[in-house]
Amino acid sequence: MTRESEHPHHTHSHHHAHSHTLTSLNKAFLWGIALNAGFVAVEFAVGLWYGSMGLLSDAGHNLSDVASLLLAMLAFRLAQAHATPKYTYGYKKSTVLISLLNSVILLIAVGVIIAESIGRMLHPEPVVGGAIAWTAGIGVVVNGFTAWLFLKDKERDLNVKGAYLHMAADALVSVGVLVSGVVISWTGWTLIDPIVGLAVAGVIVASVWSLTRDSLRLSLDGVPAGIDVAELEQRMRAVPGVQAVHHIHVWALSTTENALTAHVVLADFSELERIKRALKSEAAHSGISHATLEFETASERCADLCD
Repeated sequence: MTRESEHPHHTHSHHHAHSHTLTSLNKAFLWGIALNAGFVAVEFAVGLWYGSMGLLSDAGHNLSDVASLLLAMLAFRLAQAHATPKYTYGYKKSTVLISLLNSVILLIAVGVIIAESIGRMLHPEPVVGGAIAWTAGIGVVVNGFTAWLFLKDKERDLNVKGAYLHMAADALVSVGVLVSGVVISWTGWTLIDPIVGLAVAGVIVASVWSLTRDSLRLSLDGVPAGIDVAELEQRMRAVPGVQAVHHIHVWALSTTENALTAHVVLADFSELERIKRALKSEAAHSGISHATLEFETASERCADLCD
């Protein structure tokens, strides 16, 4: 009797929870794309009406965020695609590549903010503070609400985390623009605009660094964050009947699924099934859903001479 048949209610509940999460995230992406596309149109129109380069450039930046949300949703959909004879893992790895692309887009956006802020410091321009403040206020609401949509799932998937960081960063930018717009309206001090821009850019870089680092590591088949290979090997060796474990490789299939391969030396092959279940349980405990194990005896010479 399989484990699933022993616990049908647990399996059904897990499947139901997973389906609910997928549906919730799909709605979050659709809401986020629609709201931010609408805000880009409003911001662009206001920027044209008042001749504000700041609003026009921010509209361009927000347009890049719409593109990032579209990419993240594409990754979300590709992760659900079935395997094919040519892509035996499906398109799961595309989620890692899109996550890396999104982190690069965020860093490019930061570069644009820094360049624009320095340019405004060197060449100050008259700014309509009131129009900027009102438009930025709308941006705070739109971006803040969109970030909230991804808040509860941001640690489950790097693309969801990327979408959250994009929206949270934009909400922060909008707060900065709102503050600068109010200050300009009250004091006429236009230099506050680029100063706030540089401060916000620094905060965004600090927050996006972990996303870039994790995405780059996974794209190079590095060990996913949160998995300690040495500790996992120690737990696998501690399973009764296991004499040694070697040639351990751990990598990410996608931004949510991890895989492992390992060679296991057994004292007695008669207990292979029990040991295999115990080893896969240890792998699952470390967040590894796909474990492929090759079993050997101490007298055998390992066919693979190198890792």
